[in-house]
Amino acid sequence: QPLISSSKWLQLHGLKRNKLSLSQILSRIGFQHRKDYVTTLGKLVASRYADGLFPQYKTAQDGSVYNLTAKKELILHFVDCLMGAIELYKQRMEWLTSESRQIFGVIQEQCIVIVLDFGTAAPTEFDLCRDALSMVLVEQVNQIAKFNLIRASQDLMKWQQKSSPVSEHTVKSAVAWLWKLDHMTAASHTSSAEALLEAMSDEAVSS
Repeated sequence: QPLISSSKWLQLHGLKRNKLSLSQILSRIGFQHRKDYVTTLGKLVASRYADGLFPQYKTAQDGSVYNLTAKKELILHFVDCLMGAIELYKQRMEWLTSESRQIFGVIQEQCIVIVLDFGTAAPTEFDLCRDALSMVLVEQVNQIAKFNLIRASQDLMKWQQKSSPVSEHTVKSAVAWLWKLDHMTAASHTSSAEALLEAMSDEAVSS
């Protein structure tokens, strides 16, 4: 799924090359209605020969007026292109807001530490948190280079001493470690901050 979505994202970035911005489309289906400075009048004057000859479109951005000369077939071609682009954006948004990405966003960094602070979560909430974390490990962490897990508690609990390379084995190990955690552990009012400081002490970590 991430590979498919990356392909679609490349297609979206290619829209500029395909000339699908409003100004690019207008320049291909017509021509800009020009104004020129008339010295004797001391002002800009627009040509009038196109008035009533072509359909006209005024852009909201800068107020430019375009005379539309394209045949219906070309306009329908751009309609198809734009509908295709809209569909790509919809698919991209669906992907960005699905599964673990809905909770954690999209992890873009290549070396991360996930700090776990369960606070006083009830047993069912604790399991829901672990379900979500397992999902992000399998779906997203599996795609990066290195990671680690640290649990905020009175005595910090770390999956590994330092961030470890991602592999099928290490991801499975981290998920297993996560599900072996006790529901409640002793905590202090500084445990969250200490866990974050510990995470940032690993120089390889970028997030």
